[in-house]
Amino acid sequence: MEPTISESPARVLAGRRVLITAGPTHEAIDPVRYIANASSGKMGYAIARAARDAGAEVVLVSGPVAIPEPEGVEIVRVVSAAEMLEACEREFPACDAAILAAAVADFTPAHPRGRKIKKDEGGLTILELKETADILKELSSKKGERAVVGFAAETNDLLTHAEEKLEEKGCDLIVANDVSRADSTFGSDTDQVTFVAPDGVAELPLLPKDEVARRLVARLAALLAKGTRE
Repeated sequence: MEPTISESPARVLAGRRVLITAGPTHEAIDPVRYIANASSGKMGYAIARAARDAGAEVVLVSGPVAIPEPEGVEIVRVVSAAEMLEACEREFPACDAAILAAAVADFTPAHPRGRKIKKDEGGLTILELKETADILKELSSKKGERAVVGFAAETNDLLTHAEEKLEEKGCDLIVANDVSRADSTFGSDTDQVTFVAPDGVAELPLLPKDEVARRLVARLAALLAKGTRE
């Protein structure tokens, strides 16, 4: 059974600085249209609160969301995947760990228009896309002794995809979430996640997002306490 904050020493992240990302990114097609996903930011914001309550100094890099800001947390607002990468690369060197919970767009328009596309001008028949930067892989490649946690939102073959992502990205932990479930999808108040790490897999029951966040923070504290490299 995974530890909770209440089962661990108080303020288990005291003296630590933690970078957390949350929400979606918006990738501009023109000044009024964009590509996005259904991420609400609830999970990332819950993690920010849990890390704060565990004593951490928290910097939250947030995409566009419509939920209240956590008190006592430094907020960096971004819109696009490129802006989120820039903010993360700026903040990460001063942090002990990163939890990358944002649902960053995988693709962005290759040639965003500078003005609104009009139907009477031919509209938009082809949208050329390019891949966005891989923030999880970028930070993991530079982490040294710091801990990096990623998320895998999947609709099928959850553990297979999560284990592949863990190996490919080089992070310390993947939080795998089956978003095909109505009680564990974007915008829900509960999640049923699995922690996937090099030393094993731990499946959690269906829990409120705040409790998932507390258990994840406890897991992060344990990683930092023993060091990510033994």
